[in-house]
Amino acid sequence: MGLTLIAAVIALVVGHALPDLGRLRRFDWLPAWARLVDRRADAAPWLSVLLVVVPPLLLLGLLQWGLAGKAFGLASLALGVVVLFYAWGPRDLDLDVEAVATAPDADRRASALESLGLPIAGAISPTRAVDAVFTEALRRWFAVLFWFAVLGPVGALGYRMIALLARREGVADPGDSPRRETFERLAQLLEWAPAHLVTLALAIAADFDAVARAWRDFHAERGEWFTLDAGFLRAAARASVDADIELDPALVDARAGIAELEEALGLNWRVLIVWGIVFALFVLAGLIG
Repeated sequence: MGLTLIAAVIALVVGHALPDLGRLRRFDWLPAWARLVDRRADAAPWLSVLLVVVPPLLLLGLLQWGLAGKAFGLASLALGVVVLFYAWGPRDLDLDVEAVATAPDADRRASALESLGLPIAGAISPTRAVDAVFTEALRRWFAVLFWFAVLGPVGALGYRMIALLARREGVADPGDSPRRETFERLAQLLEWAPAHLVTLALAIAADFDAVARAWRDFHAERGEWFTLDAGFLRAAARASVDADIELDPALVDARAGIAELEEALGLNWRVLIVWGIVFALFVLAGLIG
């Protein structure tokens, strides 16, 4: 857990201090590798998924195991920082939100909106803005960090590979819908636990009653209490942003997509701080124990 906390802090600091290093987060090898596996094996979707994902993760796992305990743990820390930084993103969420808010022209604003999955024309819908920021934060930050904490570098890279193969244009193959749907279901499964932990941290960092009510209403409307759909997180996020904006008269007067976009990003940073505090408490508990 201590490695997780230190690696996360270093990866965050490096990402903010040297944003140009984000260009190194390239996964050009992934679609090429997936196509090579497809040519070599005519397999069912689930077997194809295993053949694409397992070999790179096995190599990384062997490296992770080989470096364990070397150089007083510094070798493992270095590997963790590199892999976590590589899997983080692939784009910086705060920079994308800032690009929307401060875009000097329509073209740059459209490009920034597209990176967040928002419509590139017309006014920014407050609801869609909050949904987009929290969905992207889950996929870019929290799911990566969760699986890094659980499985180390293998977990972080494994989640990022699966998410890219399910969703990213140029990596996911639109012509292979069965395998893409399999990757999507697997990505949703990997996001289920992090989404609930983000919702819990959001309740702590924002309005607990609003979050709990939104989570309960979402499941009650669906008539089921277990679903891979992370809509409960988006519902809780909208309730939290609304509660925060209502407490700030300046934001009420300026209530618009941009205001809610920035408020949603601020809430995600507060959630990240809550996660960091929890990691630190686990480290302290381990040292005391």
